[in-house]
Amino acid sequence: MLAVFMFSKKIENQLQKQSYVSKQKIAGVEIVDLKEFSDDGGSFVEIGRLGKGLLKAFPDFEVKQMNYSTILPGAVKATHIHKVQEDVWFVLPSSRILVGLQDLREGSKTEGVKMRFVLGAGKAQLLLIPRGVAHGLANLSSAPANMIYFVNRYFSADEKNCDEYRLPADFFGEDFWEMTKG
Repeated sequence: MLAVFMFSKKIENQLQKQSYVSKQKIAGVEIVDLKEFSDDGGSFVEIGRLGKGLLKAFPDFEVKQMNYSTILPGAVKATHIHKVQEDVWFVLPSSRILVGLQDLREGSKTEGVKMRFVLGAGKAQLLLIPRGVAHGLANLSSAPANMIYFVNRYFSADEKNCDEYRLPADFFGEDFWEMTKG
């Protein structure tokens, strides 16, 4: 039997256990793992197949526009929400992006639930963000990060047709976009 090690009372009061329990997910948010094919010359990832503008991974999502974005080191792009548009994000596996989501849909079974996770970081995944779910991202690394995203509504800068609603950058919490220490 192993002996139990005792810490000093001063340290014991500062100790916390890290939780490894899966956190609640927001209803309608989906993450799909993609297959990456690698060889000695590089790699290939199929982001999606289209059939009449529909992504096979999300058959109810009709692609209207595809976008590419570079996020500079230290940049936080938060927080916004759509009433009509839905997004599908793909962060290149060579990049690393911290994602924040919160369900703001009135009456949703996950109303108010927040999610915080990383996309990219060596994995090829698609993220579906339903309308009514606030979202943002941060690049906590020292290199630019790249992402491709699909939307099911054409962007309009015209105020009458714009579906881009902004929330404060600290909407998820004052230190939400800080790198987790420990």
